[in-house]
Amino acid sequence: MKHIYTLFLLLTILSCGKSEKNTEVATNQIIDDNMITVTKAQFESEKMELGELTEQSFNKTVKANGFIDVPPQNKASVSAFLGGYVKKTPLLVGDNVKKGQLIVTLENTEFIDIQQNYLEITEQLTYLKTEFERQEILYNEKITSQKMFLKAESNYKTSQAQYNGLRKKLQMMNINPKNVEQGIISSTATIYAPIEGFVTKVNVSNGSYVSPSDVIIEIVNTDHIHLELSVFEKDIFEVKKEQLINFKTPEASTKTFKGKVHLIGTSIDETNRSIKIHGHIENEKAINFVTGMFVEAEIISDSKKGKTLPKDAIIETDANFFALVLNGKKEDNYTFEKIKLAIGEQNEEFVEVLNTKDFENKEILTKGVFMLLIED
Repeated sequence: MKHIYTLFLLLTILSCGKSEKNTEVATNQIIDDNMITVTKAQFESEKMELGELTEQSFNKTVKANGFIDVPPQNKASVSAFLGGYVKKTPLLVGDNVKKGQLIVTLENTEFIDIQQNYLEITEQLTYLKTEFERQEILYNEKITSQKMFLKAESNYKTSQAQYNGLRKKLQMMNINPKNVEQGIISSTATIYAPIEGFVTKVNVSNGSYVSPSDVIIEIVNTDHIHLELSVFEKDIFEVKKEQLINFKTPEASTKTFKGKVHLIGTSIDETNRSIKIHGHIENEKAINFVTGMFVEAEIISDSKKGKTLPKDAIIETDANFFALVLNGKKEDNYTFEKIKLAIGEQNEEFVEVLNTKDFENKEILTKGVFMLLIED
């Protein structure tokens, strides 16, 4: 009885094993380890595609990061020459301003004092000039002493220096000296935009006090923007002028933009041992970049071409790589052979194939391989 039970158990195991094997063939459609058959219906429903080796470029790159910036002459931090209280500031962040446009009006009693001093010194200067010329004539004719002449000369030149200094102050405050000379005195001073551009910062409001060290408004002209990148010291010898740059603004867009190396820094930042790279952006006016945007960049230092397959066509098994080559095609199915790949360079989309002879002039499953792996 014991032998009969053992025989029955053995037959059951064999039967189950055969059933599982048949199920595996039906489900995975594997003929043997290197051959896979796919029905035409499955091929079409999974939107599988056939393709061939294609030529692609593989770049040797230098990693860099930085930000979008503008030249120094395209950026202005506007301050007051003299402190005062803000009487009027009509601009908001984002406003477009023209060069010479009013951006803020300040008010201060000190402005009145300067104009009074200027008016007084203007009146005195006429008298002092006349006295100096009179003393000069008398001194030349030996009528007056040298001391009197030198005193008149000193008084006139000192007052003339004060006059020129106060006049320059009024011009810097945008107060017309001719109006002051006519007795028109104002308690306000105006500040105008030194460049054309967009307002990026407004640090004041009506009634607030600003000192000469305070930045009232910042203006940026984005007519020309560029890349300010940092490259580590170990990579700097790979970087040359006119090399292509691919870069992204990861926080704002996943699109890749292009540029070129324009200038290479000649000093090292001691903090992180990096060198500055100045890059120009292609089609900069067509893209709405904002100054200060962080960028991740790759500088292409070298490039080569190779025969490739898309990564979606690659099967990886135990550190080995394979592709499925069409072996046979019938009305109702496709048969693929799994052939080992020798791979070289890689990028985000493609893998270089080194053993190209095994795949030349052959149709390769380039899309839908992943579905077969799931079923497998």
